[in-house]
Amino acid sequence: MTARPLVVVGDALLDRDLTGTVERLCPDAPVPVVDEAVDVPRPGGAGLAALLAATDGRQVVLVTALAVDAPGRELATLLSRAGVEVVDLGLSGATPEKVRVRSQGRSLLRLDRGGAPGKVGSMTAEAGAALVGAGAVLVADYGRGVCSAPGLREALTAAVARHTPVVWDPHPRGREPVPGVTLATPNGAEAAHFAPGHSGALLTATTARARELRERWQATTVAVTLSGRGALLVGGNGPPSVLPAPLVPCPDPCGAGDRFASAAAGLLADGALPSEAVAGAVAAASAFVAAGGAAAVQVGDGAAPADGAAEQADAVALLARVRAAGGTVVATGGCFDLLHAGHVAVLSQARALGDCLVVLLNSDDSVCRLKGPSRPLQSQDDRAAVLLALGCVDAVVVFDEDTPSEALARLRPDLWAKGGDYALTDLPEASVVAGWGGQAVVLPYVAGHSTTALITTARKALPHV
Repeated sequence: MTARPLVVVGDALLDRDLTGTVERLCPDAPVPVVDEAVDVPRPGGAGLAALLAATDGRQVVLVTALAVDAPGRELATLLSRAGVEVVDLGLSGATPEKVRVRSQGRSLLRLDRGGAPGKVGSMTAEAGAALVGAGAVLVADYGRGVCSAPGLREALTAAVARHTPVVWDPHPRGREPVPGVTLATPNGAEAAHFAPGHSGALLTATTARARELRERWQATTVAVTLSGRGALLVGGNGPPSVLPAPLVPCPDPCGAGDRFASAAAGLLADGALPSEAVAGAVAAASAFVAAGGAAAVQVGDGAAPADGAAEQADAVALLARVRAAGGTVVATGGCFDLLHAGHVAVLSQARALGDCLVVLLNSDDSVCRLKGPSRPLQSQDDRAAVLLALGCVDAVVVFDEDTPSEALARLRPDLWAKGGDYALTDLPEASVVAGWGGQAVVLPYVAGHSTTALITTARKALPHV
């Protein structure tokens, strides 16, 4: 990872989620009544992009414009808590706010505050120094004036001339990128706005728009994001590259573009090629959406989780969100050394029982003790990555004990599901789960599938193994 900071330039907003439960309709109108709404604020716009980069463990500087009002002070505090250094150009006017009323993981209403964009101050020496020292620059333009600040466009042009990687995430109400950026990342609608007039099938029209924008903007590459379909990348005269996104549940895509752009900029800062950065950004945005999108973002103190604790922290946050929405938490567990059709069937069945599925995964040491010194065949990180690629798995927690009882006690799921020829009395975890009112269930297993059988078959096919 580069020691030079990632500099994010753009309009910071204050996002606020009011999340509660809905159990009835209003008596005087056919609208839902939201009870006991919890107020969760977080940085939005370029502020969210900076926050997400900081959660990757990066040093982040945000060049933005903050108003002198209560929301502006709250936004500055949130950014500071996230470990983001703010360079403030000054904003005369109100801090823009987006307030979403939510229930059961979905938005019911969005209320925008702040009115028309205010006047942004001019480029400062501090902002110029940040750009000169940047490992990469991300311009997150939300069309509220920061990218039109006097002197800023010239400073960004100078960054391009210094061969600093520059990613530009455009907005229909904002400025077009300065010439020569490394990567421009419009979504499909933004590409159609900047390059109208192309017709045909989706990929054909998108390719034509990307080529037009790459030539007009003199960009090294243009990646048009296509929501759940991934991204289309144009970087030369050859055929475009299509980077499909994994199939993941998408209840709320809010913030996916910021996750895509911040991940791409960070990877370019690390020395990745644009094609590598876009591939990594597709994966990061997909994982972000699967985890709940912007609504799942927690503003911490900027410190990275201790080794071995990150996945548990993610799972705990996921379970809290599901429970706050009145949902059911399902857990299952195992070694999953070679994922096969029997595993996939049980995991899919388990996920269908509730609103999220957490897999408790035996660590490498745990598998070795249970299965013998020749196992596991894959590391716990690789096994977790394969599981998380399944659309039915929402989180993975690795445990080191011989049984998942301690991990279950920490997470306290509503249901503990296991596949196979078990009776509930044969499941040692059944009594553990019953301790907090949970329920253990046995799911039908697909006969004829087992990791041991696969290994045996492979060894017979390859006698020298």
